[in-house]
Amino acid sequence: MKKLGLIVNPIAGMGGRVGLKGTDGSDILEKAVELGAKPQSQNRTVEVLKKLKPLKDDIELITYPGKMGAKAAIRCGFSPNIIGTITDPATTASDTRKAAKEMLDLKVDLLLFAGGDGTARDIYTAVGDSMVVLGIPAGVKIHSAVYACNPMRAGELALLFLQGKAKNILQAEVMDIDEEDYRKGRLRAKLYGYLKIPFERRYVQRVKAGSPVSEQYSQEAIAHDVTENMSDEFYYIVGPGTTTRSIMEKLNLNDTLLGIDLIHKKKLVGKDLNEADLLEKIKGKKIKLIITPIGGQGYIFGRGNQQISPEVIKQVGKDNIIIVATKHKINSLYGRPLLVDTGDKAVDRLLNDYFKVITGHRDAIIYKVTY
Repeated sequence: MKKLGLIVNPIAGMGGRVGLKGTDGSDILEKAVELGAKPQSQNRTVEVLKKLKPLKDDIELITYPGKMGAKAAIRCGFSPNIIGTITDPATTASDTRKAAKEMLDLKVDLLLFAGGDGTARDIYTAVGDSMVVLGIPAGVKIHSAVYACNPMRAGELALLFLQGKAKNILQAEVMDIDEEDYRKGRLRAKLYGYLKIPFERRYVQRVKAGSPVSEQYSQEAIAHDVTENMSDEFYYIVGPGTTTRSIMEKLNLNDTLLGIDLIHKKKLVGKDLNEADLLEKIKGKKIKLIITPIGGQGYIFGRGNQQISPEVIKQVGKDNIIIVATKHKINSLYGRPLLVDTGDKAVDRLLNDYFKVITGHRDAIIYKVTY
């Protein structure tokens, strides 16, 4: 009987929609709760376990108590082997590391863990490359390549691996950034090591790639095109990234590189907004949304911009989404589609279509978006 380990970081992703760009540290978690943040990792773990129901009676699911795994497992009809103890209801990184070490000792065949880059670091610190793991994306910043594209893909890949149908094992990068620097608009990613994951290309995401200096000209051309076509009728939500920053620079506006801004009549009317701020400011207004994909990964929603929530996307409307990307960024995908992982299946399906992507001044392509 195969052994499947499961570790859930209960607070992963809570800082996203409220604009805190992560939940590292008790003070940030407290602030996230005060702002109305809701846990994301439980529901995303349930999505994965639903895919594993065909193996319910053929695997031993080993997990930690309560919100660290047992709750999701029982909710999906599993009878898990619950190990370990949690001393503090507000679980910490040490709980994650302790759980991973115990599962290594129990020789689990695959360890599933739900979280973000900080969680991946904790798993790496605990077990290194001594076991096969797979991340369920539930955090705010997910630069690491140890995560599946979305919970559905994580479940499908785990199922194939446990059935012996996915046999390729890859050493995948564990990346993380300093959240304090991130909140100040400075993005510095660091490689911490490698974890072993089951690998089938269409199921796992790539490590985030930065933009080369040569991109600047292309970004300026895109900014010229977008600003030239702006209408005073609309409010414009501007997502994070260096390509969208070029638009703000073209308008001489002081933007938030890693946050969400709002402009109207080419003036800044909202800076570093969270989900609640956005919903309040755009209510009853005509809205367009300017977004750029993450280099190397191709995500346009669900990675580092959770403030643009499913509810915000529905208010904007599919036809009012403006995707901007340099040709270099598109070419780096090697034909793979742009991706969405909003946390709302109906919205993901709505966005499963072909979109215009502005790649320069009066230059655009039609490109596939999927989930």
